[in-house]
Amino acid sequence: MIAKVRERLAVGKQAAQRFDRQRFNLRKLNEPEVREQYQIEITNRFAALENLNDDEDVNRTWENIKENIIQTSGKESLGLHELKQNKPWFDEKCLGFLDQRKQAKMQWIQDPSQSNVDILNNVRRE
Repeated sequence: MIAKVRERLAVGKQAAQRFDRQRFNLRKLNEPEVREQYQIEITNRFAALENLNDDEDVNRTWENIKENIIQTSGKESLGLHELKQNKPWFDEKCLGFLDQRKQAKMQWIQDPSQSNVDILNNVRRE
């Protein structure tokens, strides 16, 4: 035997925790009008589902319930939850500070005098 090799694959945390399902805007249920409308829609959906045949498969019945109540009623009355977009923190101002620091460092490398060291330290503090 020449060598033993162990290989380990890791799944990224973000990829593992990301869900592809849609989220409903549940905060709308705090409004009385929206809550009543949602309750009426679900009641109507249940009334329609009670008329289904009992001979159908349990899994098929569950899919009907899930599709009709959760997806349709939720999308119609509640809407989808919108994710807020974060503002980019690295903007033109940051880029300007980096350029300023880079120029001060290049000046110090070319001429390592005390005044250039002080200029570089002041730029770094900002």
